[in-house]
Amino acid sequence: MFDFSLMGQRLGGPSGISELMDDLGHALAQGGPDVKMLGGGQPAHIEPIDARWRERFREMLENRDEFDRAVGNYDPPRGNPGFIDALAGLLRREFGWDIGSDHIAVTAGGQTAFFFLFHLLAGEMPDGRLKKILLPLVPEYIGYANQSVRNEMFRAHPPRIEWIGDHEFKYRVDFDTLEVADDIAAICVSRPTNPTGNVLTDEEIEKLAVIASQHGIPLIIDNAYGAPFPNIIFTDTKPIWHEHLILTLSLSKLGLPGTRTGIIVAHPKITAAIANMSAVVGLSNPNVGQAMVRPMLESGEILSLSNDVVRPYYLNKSRFAQHCVKDAFGDRFPYRIHRSEGALFLWLWFPDLPIKSKELYERLKKRGVLIISGHYFFFGLEGRDSWSHQHECLRMTFTMPEQVVADGIRIIAEEVEMAWRSSGNV
Repeated sequence: MFDFSLMGQRLGGPSGISELMDDLGHALAQGGPDVKMLGGGQPAHIEPIDARWRERFREMLENRDEFDRAVGNYDPPRGNPGFIDALAGLLRREFGWDIGSDHIAVTAGGQTAFFFLFHLLAGEMPDGRLKKILLPLVPEYIGYANQSVRNEMFRAHPPRIEWIGDHEFKYRVDFDTLEVADDIAAICVSRPTNPTGNVLTDEEIEKLAVIASQHGIPLIIDNAYGAPFPNIIFTDTKPIWHEHLILTLSLSKLGLPGTRTGIIVAHPKITAAIANMSAVVGLSNPNVGQAMVRPMLESGEILSLSNDVVRPYYLNKSRFAQHCVKDAFGDRFPYRIHRSEGALFLWLWFPDLPIKSKELYERLKKRGVLIISGHYFFFGLEGRDSWSHQHECLRMTFTMPEQVVADGIRIIAEEVEMAWRSSGNV
């Protein structure tokens, strides 16, 4: 009945991220106690954090002017000036970054930030060339994959896989074979990496920054789970920024996903363009998250909440989930866990899995366990369709209550073992 444009087909068609969010939304809204929601990026409800948000709401309600401005006024497209000034001051004060308010722009969530950044930097250029975003290590965030409104936007580089002990492994950037062609507009990584919980080392980040600088392009670092907040990083890292880096931050994993507050820290030329894009697409950005967090930026409380509450909470969650995996999987079939260095996920690899991870996802969904098939995270790999590794992995979140996590992992073990037994190899 209706014909969609090519852009409409790309953005309006099915995708991994729409499947993920559909599963997440339905599970949280109406799934009931029998659904084991291990598939989304929903942050946990950490009581001390939730209590602080409730307190801030009460403070805002008691300050009539603050509340009325937060819900009743448009802010400038760049974001609330007070929020931006407070964030710039925090970054200067705590990390010594040479930035001002013109280095910062707010967006309606981190997903929107990347839609803007990718289309600002890549795609069809004024001279007719088509430029792409280089992902120096995949698997990478599922939410990037379908953001292009026209042509395929990404070129990805396969990782070097380091085997650790009997049941661990880690992805490394393979610098020996990494190439930056003339059609690359920017390099992009998430840190910690979504989906694997991998944290690129300071040395890897510095190498990528040097490579980007040598080619006159920016290095984009997605800090949705990273430093300086919410700092869900379990290894020692140093936050960095300089003029050819673009950093993105978010309030979502701090515990405010409903406020849809993304942040870009970049050269003023970049942030000015982002502000203009926000005006075109949505006039201005959501105010409530900025209003809630502004005094925490001014006082530095946002860092203590991240370091003393959020980070240790998820570290304990990760350790519990890994214990459940080792207990449930045992020696029943081959498996490895990506070394858990941050974020909200475990990345499970089943070497030589006799069925594809997409089929495993469907089997688990029928049993009320919602996870994400790993193949969605391997995009932009030119000529690597036959690489079996991308069909042997699952991403599971460990943010849900412990019993839900333990039961879900037990069912995953049962389904993987059943797949092996059906193949006659166990």
